[in-house]
Amino acid sequence: MASQKTLMITGASKGFGLEITKAALAAGDKVIATVRSGAAELVTALGHPDTLAVVTMDVTNEAQVKAAVAEALGKFGQIDVLINNAGYGLLAGVEEASDVEVRKQYDTNVFGLLNVTRAVLPAMRQRRSGHIINISSLFGYDAIIGWGIYGSTKFAVEGISKGLAQEVAPLGIHVTALAPGLFSTDFLGKASYQESANKIADYDETVGQVRHVPEQFHGQQPGDPVKLAQVVIQIAHTAQPPLHLPVGTDAVEMLKNNAAKMLEESARWQEVSFSTDHRK
Repeated sequence: MASQKTLMITGASKGFGLEITKAALAAGDKVIATVRSGAAELVTALGHPDTLAVVTMDVTNEAQVKAAVAEALGKFGQIDVLINNAGYGLLAGVEEASDVEVRKQYDTNVFGLLNVTRAVLPAMRQRRSGHIINISSLFGYDAIIGWGIYGSTKFAVEGISKGLAQEVAPLGIHVTALAPGLFSTDFLGKASYQESANKIADYDETVGQVRHVPEQFHGQQPGDPVKLAQVVIQIAHTAQPPLHLPVGTDAVEMLKNNAAKMLEESARWQEVSFSTDHRK
C-alpha cells in the first residue's frame, strides 16, 4: 500500500473480521483487532507483534469499548479506519421473536456499532481525518422471510451511515456502508446465527420453509471472503471512498431489484400519495 494505516476491526476472531485482519497485516497496515474472548490465541495464530494488537472487547459493553479504544490509541497513537464488523444473525418470524431476542440482536448489531463509533470519533475529529466502514448486508436492501429482524438492524446501519456521513464530512471523515452478499464464512453455521425459541405453526409455510435453508446452503455461498477482505483494504486506502457499496453479485442484484420494486409501486400509487398535499 502507498501509506500505512491503523485499522480497528471489531469481531476479528472469525469470518469477515479475521480475513480483513489478515489482509490488513499482509498489506503492511497496523491492526487493532477486537474479540470477545481468545485474544492470546489470536495473537499466537497471526503473529505480527509490532503491527497487531488484539484487545478483548464486547461491543455491547460501553465502558469496555471506551477502555479498548483508549488502549488502542495508547499503543498506536491513532485510528485511521474503524471497521464495525461485529454482529450476528437471528432467524425468526417477526412475531416469533421475543423482546429479549430482538433487543439482544439490536444491542450487538446497532447499539454496539454506535458504542464503538462514539468511542472512536473524538480522536478522528481531533485529527480531522478518518474513515468508518460499517459492515451492512444485502438484507439491508430488502426484506427476506425469516430474517426480517436481522435485516432491520442492517437497514438501521445503512441509515446511520448515511446520516453520519453528512455530519462528519466537513471534519475530513468518511463513512462507508459496505453490504456483503452471501459469502462462504460461518455466518450460516449453526454456531454463528441464532433461532427464536418460539415457533408458530401458522408460519410453517413461510418462516418454516426457511429454517433449513442455512444448513443446506452453508458452504455453497457464492462469495469468497478472502476477496471481500481485499476490497475492504482497497476502500480503506481510497481517498474518496463510496458511501454505499454492495459487494457480491447477489448484493448488487438485491439492491437493484428492491429499488425497481419500490419505484414501480410508488408510481402505481402516486395519485394517492400526491392527494394529501395542501392545494394552492
